[in-house]
Amino acid sequence: MGRLFSIGEVLIDFIPLQKGKALKDVHSFKREPGGAPANVAAAVAKYGAESAMITKLGMDAFSDFLIEELQKVRVKTDKIKRTTEAHAGLAFVSLREDGERDFSFYRNPSADLLLSEDEIEASWFAKGDILHFCSVDLVESPMKKAHEKAIQLVKEKGGLISFDPNVRLPLWNSAEECRQTIAAFIPRAHLIKISDEELTFITGITNEQQAIEQLFTGDVKAVICTKGAKGAALYTKHATYESTGFNVAVQDTTGAGDAFIGGFLYKLLEKGGNEENLLDILHEHHHEILTFANASGALTTTGQGAISALPSKEEILRFIKTYEK
Repeated sequence: MGRLFSIGEVLIDFIPLQKGKALKDVHSFKREPGGAPANVAAAVAKYGAESAMITKLGMDAFSDFLIEELQKVRVKTDKIKRTTEAHAGLAFVSLREDGERDFSFYRNPSADLLLSEDEIEASWFAKGDILHFCSVDLVESPMKKAHEKAIQLVKEKGGLISFDPNVRLPLWNSAEECRQTIAAFIPRAHLIKISDEELTFITGITNEQQAIEQLFTGDVKAVICTKGAKGAALYTKHATYESTGFNVAVQDTTGAGDAFIGGFLYKLLEKGGNEENLLDILHEHHHEILTFANASGALTTTGQGAISALPSKEEILRFIKTYEK
């Protein structure tokens, strides 16, 4: 089985203990490990595949905490560099009554943005591996160059590239800079995971089918459009595979999309997915893969935090079996 490498931010999510309040009105928070790439690495590791985090953290207590939390779910942390020049990033979150979120980020810069391309090594990667990344760490920084180097090296080894734009506009100088940067990286990926809201923002097209078609550029072979509780649609250039979601009692949607793509990528690793056989695997196993990913995302919303709320593989399979009766 190949391995997952997730590159990007690992940070602290401060989750409010009061729901339905604006961030300025929240009195107390609970500390949770987070960061979209880290959440995906944690999901893949928890479900039984090998995953590693590529990033940089500080020498501060929060950085120590994040490494310990990743190790608890068996994410490899040997490729996490440390620096005295910056601390771990922080994200304060407020939760509406429906579990949806509002973010306020503290990183100017955070340590992850200081990872340089010189710190990415070709010897890490092999054919059958998957590199997953998001857009938060694609702002102008050494980390952006590190992404470009990692993508190039994984492709040279015959690995698969997965990209979840995971739009967070408060972290960008402008919405247009965010949109243009995402558009520049989409052609470098083989697999795109995008939410229905992000699809319109990135393409400027409201018709879903037409917007999806715009994403098939460069190396893109498949696009997953997630729709929350309604499930997800998987697109290739010549086929569309629909899936339905699961109704659960939502407590916190933080990390739900990451749990979804983590479940999806775990299934690809389990089935030996690579650039050459990706379309064949998706055609043959799309129902199984999407069902597992949907259940992974749904169950994560029933707890608080992202990594802390991830279900086990056994819980997912039991949930699917119960739901399908």
